[in-house]
This record gives sequence, C-alpha cells and structure tokens, in this order.
Amino acid sequence: MTDIKTYGFPQELIPAEGPALPARVTAVFKGRWQLITPEGQRYAALKTKEYIYDGGEEFPTTGDYVLALPAPGDWQIVRTLPRKSFFSRLDGWHGTEQAVAANMDVVFAVQSLNENFNLKRLERYLTLCWNSGAKPVVLLTKADLPGDRGRMIGEAESIAGEAPVIALSSRTGEGMERLSPYLAPGATAAFLGSSGVGKSSLINALAGEDIMSVSGVREYDSAGRHTTTHRQLLLLKSGALVIDTPGMRELGMWDAGDGLAAAFPDVEKYLGQCRFSDCKHESEPGCAIKAALESGGLDPGRWESYRLLNSESERSRHAARMKQGQPSRTLAKARRQERKYKGKNFPGAY
Repeated sequence: MTDIKTYGFPQELIPAEGPALPARVTAVFKGRWQLITPEGQRYAALKTKEYIYDGGEEFPTTGDYVLALPAPGDWQIVRTLPRKSFFSRLDGWHGTEQAVAANMDVVFAVQSLNENFNLKRLERYLTLCWNSGAKPVVLLTKADLPGDRGRMIGEAESIAGEAPVIALSSRTGEGMERLSPYLAPGATAAFLGSSGVGKSSLINALAGEDIMSVSGVREYDSAGRHTTTHRQLLLLKSGALVIDTPGMRELGMWDAGDGLAAAFPDVEKYLGQCRFSDCKHESEPGCAIKAALESGGLDPGRWESYRLLNSESERSRHAARMKQGQPSRTLAKARRQERKYKGKNFPGAY
C-alpha cells in the first residue's frame, strides 16, 4: 500500500468511503493519465459521463488531486478535486487555455545567467506565477559561468518585487542551500523555464541522483534541446515533490487575473489616480500614469510591459467568452477518442 499523503494529498480530501479512491496525477500523456494511488502507480482514462458528456469536471493536469475507480486495466478518473493553485498559459496554436500544473506550493521561475537571461520573459513568468496562487521564486541558474552576474541579478531583483531571487549553480552547489525552505516534505514545487536553463540538472542535484535526462546547450546562443517531454511529478528522497515541465519557447498570457497587480506594484499604485475614471493614459489631462512617466517615478519599460501583458490578457478573456457554450478542441478530441475506443482500453502513452 502507498500512503498518498506522502505525495502531498490533503487528508481532508480523502473520502471516508466509496468505490472511488484518492489519487494524484503524476504525468499526462495522450488520452491517458499516470496516477499515484493507494495501490501504487496506475494508469487511467477519464470517465466519459463525468468529463465528456456532462462536461462538469475540469480536465486533470499534472499535480491534480482526483478520485478514480479501480479497474483491471486502466482505472477511470471520475472527479477532479478542488485546486489550491493552478498554472496555465495561452496555447497560441489553438487560442485556448493550456493547463501546466496544479496544487503547487511554490513555482520556481527559472532563467540562466547567460544569453537566456531575459527580463521581459521573466515579467511574464512572474505575472502568471502570482496569478497561479502559489508563491513565486526566481531562480537564476549557472551562477558558475563567467560574466557580469551581479548586473543580471540586480536587474532581476529590480522587477521581482516580493518574489525572492536566488542565484545558484547545480554544478558547484552554490546557492542550493537557499532552496531548502521551499522543499519541505510534502511540499510541491513546479519548475518553469525555457529549454537549456538547467531545470533537469537542478532537479538531479536536489534529488542527489540522476533521475532526469540532461542535454547540453548550443554554445553560440545558449539554446537547449527539450530533455523533458511531458510534465511529471516526482517524489524526492527528502520527501519534497517537484513538477518538471518541458521547456517553453513561448509563454502566452492567459487571463492574468490578480497576477498583474502582484507583478507590477510600481504600475498599479498609479492606476485609479487619474482625473477621469476612463482614462486611457495617452493624452488625457490629469493622467497619473503620464505624470509619473514624465517625473521619472515610473519606468517607461515597465509601463510598456504592463500594457502589453494586460492587452494579451484582455484578448484571451474575450476569446474565452466567445468560446463559451462551444465544445473545446480538447473536449471534441476526447469525444472522438471515446467513440473510437469504446469498450477497449485507451491507447498508451506516446
């Protein structure tokens, strides 16, 4: 028997009785979910009535707590339990929300101290991290590399707000001890970043063994190859849980919610201070934003980042409203799969 509480499953969500057992999603494949259950690791499909025909349940993602019915082959997931945090982004190809991870206590926004370092990208990560409901922490990897590390660290700290910034090296161990407070037994941490920033090397260092495959980066642009092919939740020997994610070339802005206010407090403090409530912050008299820009109280680059991310978020919200009542591509695909494989086990992971 497996004690799923060691995988972060809350005691209050464990049902007292019933045929469905508590489980946590440890990976998501094509039409198939990998679970850790009281009976160990199992694979499962969604129960079509609850998820496909009734459409009342959120499709589970890595880190989700679920209830699942045992079966000789694939189990059946019947319910997605309430989430304490949830990270998603815009799927630019389909124009829909893409779930990334759920039920994290902390989200590590990872960049490396080389050509990968990008403040605009970091602003995006912080906005979505704050909106997820988890605590964001900025990790600047490869601190052992030569170069002006102090400048990049200072720039990251200037936009991180209340999010801690930690420079570290998984190769030399520099700064690794500063992660301990976020990796207590039962706590879940998600690692997010583009390819080549060293997420897999960092997880291997935390685990004390090579549990993730690692590949190098191209020297001329520091770009990396995807060594993680799907999101997966792992239990470390220390008792902490980590969610590793494939490198993200793009981080589209889904509904930013309260994330913008948390990521841009230097901008938010001027909003609502204009003479006119419908001020567009362009040429209107009495504009607090315009005055702050002219006086130097607000950095123009930060204002432009805020405007861009807010505009992207507004477009995503509008698209979501337009799609309400229409079957999603994911749902339509699931319905086709259900018809094709009715009476059979779902196909295996790719």
